[in-house]
Amino acid sequence: MSHARSVSRRRLLGLATSAALVTGALGTGTAVAGTSSGADPVDALNRGARPLRDLAALERMVGDAHVVGLGEASHSAHEFFTLKQRLFRRLVATKGFTTFVLEASWSTGLRLDAYVTRGVGDPAQIMRDEFQGQYVFWNTREYLDLVHWMRHHNVTHAGRPQLRFVGNDLGYAGPDAFDRVTDYLAAYRPDLAERVGGRYAGLRPAAGTQAGPWMAGQLAKDLATRRTETHRADAALALLRDHGSPGAADRDAEREHARALQNATAIAQSFTAYAFPDEQFAERMRYRDRAMAANTLWWLRNEGGRVLLASNNGHIAYTSDDPEEFPEPAGAFLRAELGADYVNIGLTFDRGTVNALPDFTAQRPESYAVAPAPAGHNEYTLDKVRHRDFSIDLRTAPPAARAWLAEARPTRSYGLYWSTDAPETALGRSYDILVHLHRVEAAHILG
Repeated sequence: MSHARSVSRRRLLGLATSAALVTGALGTGTAVAGTSSGADPVDALNRGARPLRDLAALERMVGDAHVVGLGEASHSAHEFFTLKQRLFRRLVATKGFTTFVLEASWSTGLRLDAYVTRGVGDPAQIMRDEFQGQYVFWNTREYLDLVHWMRHHNVTHAGRPQLRFVGNDLGYAGPDAFDRVTDYLAAYRPDLAERVGGRYAGLRPAAGTQAGPWMAGQLAKDLATRRTETHRADAALALLRDHGSPGAADRDAEREHARALQNATAIAQSFTAYAFPDEQFAERMRYRDRAMAANTLWWLRNEGGRVLLASNNGHIAYTSDDPEEFPEPAGAFLRAELGADYVNIGLTFDRGTVNALPDFTAQRPESYAVAPAPAGHNEYTLDKVRHRDFSIDLRTAPPAARAWLAEARPTRSYGLYWSTDAPETALGRSYDILVHLHRVEAAHILG
């Protein structure tokens, strides 16, 4: 791998072993650039666009979908995060949504869900512990506000289905997932506890471990060690799957077995992701997106309700802008499984500020100014639409707008590390719905 190619990988994504941190997939949308027709699409876009100040139009575009993927063009912009909360709150009120799924580790979701549903723990401390490394951009005032609102809603709506918080990613195999497995075994299958515990020995993070140092420590291990750990996590999962059924025809016990299996699966996913060698980078990225989709689907099918999936544009999209390295987004897997029950929303913006890490060794993001998009970028044309901020249904937009949206052009995609690269993206092939914002400001990172 060339140095330039390695830098690109570490900037965009993954569990690259040469990086100091595990990073998140940030490619947006699609395929090969088309040849522009030269026609001005603004009039057609104006006819399809709806102002964002009222979310009613966006709600109608979502329709009856059970999973709504809501992306972002930067991992850390205030308006992206607040839109996710605004839309979630509206969908809770009008369409019965109950679950907020975030591009965060499964075990992190368990901790935040315990607060949202039962008031266990301090969410600010949980976020400080868990939102590190690739997840540092979630440790914001905006997400803390969301978690507090979800808890308040559950307390004040005791007779309604509880809101839930879920992480669908695999970067950190935190202790809570291990504890859910061992608690199940103690309650239902104590005869298996020692055998499963033996497989997990040394894998469960010690008390007080934070996500960032754990992920960096995994990357520092040699490949043979990481593969050995993967085999042990897989063996524990196999024991639970093949021998861990509670035996009795008890619906509650079977439900607990399914939950224990999912926690063991999430543990195995994390260790597996670290076991890919660098030359299998694309396979690693496919595995990660497939796992994110699988975890979201498991929740939908086992816990019920409807789901807002908050992630980067590249994860919720249908096609990849770099299929050689990022073969298939989670959105493609979700659409294959759910059909029209999955709807995605891409986010773009024209100017403002965003947070990003200055280099591969930095632990704290900095704010960077983003100038107005240059001619030839998707955002340059989108910002000419008469509404300052708007949504547009790409499936039903006027024909001239759909023709323009089908062509790939440079499109902003700001990742963990500051870079002005703009991958070629055909918005109409990647998303069902698009939200464009005129200006964004950097999100408020907490200490």
